[in-house]
Amino acid sequence: MELIDSKASFLNDLGDRIWASPELAFTEHTSAEILIQALEEEGFAVTRNVADIDTAFSGRFGSGKPVIGFLGEFDALSSLSQEAGVAEKKAPVAGGCGHGCGHNNLGVGSLAAAIAVKEYLQKTGKPGTVIYYGCPGEEGGSGKAFMAREGVFDELDCAFCWHPGTVNAVTSGSSLANDQILYSFTGVSAHAAGAPHLGRSALDAVELMNVGVNFLREHVIQEARMHYAIVNAGGYSPNVVQPTADVLYLLRAPQASQVQEIYERVNDIARGAALMTGTKVNIKFIKACSNTVLNLTLEKVLQKNMEEIPLPEYTQADREFAKAINDSVENKSVPFDRLIRRAPTEEIAEFLRSQIGKEINDFVVPLIHSEEAGGGSTDVGDVSWVCPTAQITTATWSADTPGHSWQIVAQGKSDLAHKSTLYAGKVLAGAAIDLLENPELIEKAKEEKRKKLGSDKPYICPIPKGVVPTPMGKQ
Repeated sequence: MELIDSKASFLNDLGDRIWASPELAFTEHTSAEILIQALEEEGFAVTRNVADIDTAFSGRFGSGKPVIGFLGEFDALSSLSQEAGVAEKKAPVAGGCGHGCGHNNLGVGSLAAAIAVKEYLQKTGKPGTVIYYGCPGEEGGSGKAFMAREGVFDELDCAFCWHPGTVNAVTSGSSLANDQILYSFTGVSAHAAGAPHLGRSALDAVELMNVGVNFLREHVIQEARMHYAIVNAGGYSPNVVQPTADVLYLLRAPQASQVQEIYERVNDIARGAALMTGTKVNIKFIKACSNTVLNLTLEKVLQKNMEEIPLPEYTQADREFAKAINDSVENKSVPFDRLIRRAPTEEIAEFLRSQIGKEINDFVVPLIHSEEAGGGSTDVGDVSWVCPTAQITTATWSADTPGHSWQIVAQGKSDLAHKSTLYAGKVLAGAAIDLLENPELIEKAKEEKRKKLGSDKPYICPIPKGVVPTPMGKQ
């Protein structure tokens, strides 16, 4: 904890520099270099171009077992350019990128943990290896899944990650597996008034496909999600029959096998749309990720550290800015809705209700373990199939901050974000040191994973061989 505090300015500066250079999936060259240089400065042995991905890297220190990994992310989101430190929407770059999921802080918090564990190994002389993984393309790219497919995480005994958020809590509840696919239709252009009978509209095919998928929603499992974006509408001239059109789909379900079934049905709809319009369709598989395998053993270790390590102290200025951000949110979610619903006791549920209305959620949520899948997806899930894995969130944002929003970008360089990032690093480092001091916990976590999966069967990546990472916007 003292080491992380002593490096606060160094670490906060890294996050601010990454914030200032927002880059999309698999194009994060500046952000990756900032973290690589920090790793080298801290004495880690750095490997670049991990899994043949330009912006994937790792930093290693120590030797022998156990091998503990920290997962870092640093990619941004499109169309979320936003000025820092203001509670109103102000985009310095129209249509520009922004760190609307807090990954500028995520990568730094995990780095703080890795540095602290390195210090512990140096001071104690204990055997053990700490590895920081620079994982690109979490947003729409599943960088960790590509890395897992190539065996990058196979040597790990366990892995830890965290994510900026609105609460201080151990992350429980699984995530949805997903597939992302590009459907490209090719038709024949023609004058839409003079000779429409000669044209074959690719845009018609996209629209018919989307209608078909919308009818499919009634006939898939309730937990499934199907999203799409028309990324090429064929041009700007309505008097031309559009000869090309592309639609990008993201399909989700609790299990990869369920996603595969939905994927095949959506493919049939795409082929049907092509038949109806006299066009051709090309189906390009972009990426996938697995659901998360939870590990209660590691969750309990993280919870212990969240409760033992002092929370950040917030100033009046922190609270005033947080309130202003909360006031800027038009459509607020119900506070702690999912946590209260999953709470194992009425006492815990009542405690959460008593915390509603704060500017900053300045408390630790009691451990609420649930196997229920949430609505989102993460490529951390693929790491969890390889080795025992667990995560936390910390209150890096004000209490009412919505996900993937300009409000997150506005808070990305705030004192609140800085303090909670360092707190996350301390918690992850404390948990890793607990495992190094008590290696039987690692064996217990591995046994839990074996029982949950039914065997020691090897991880099977949902991304087929031959599919390579695709930079965001280049699909």
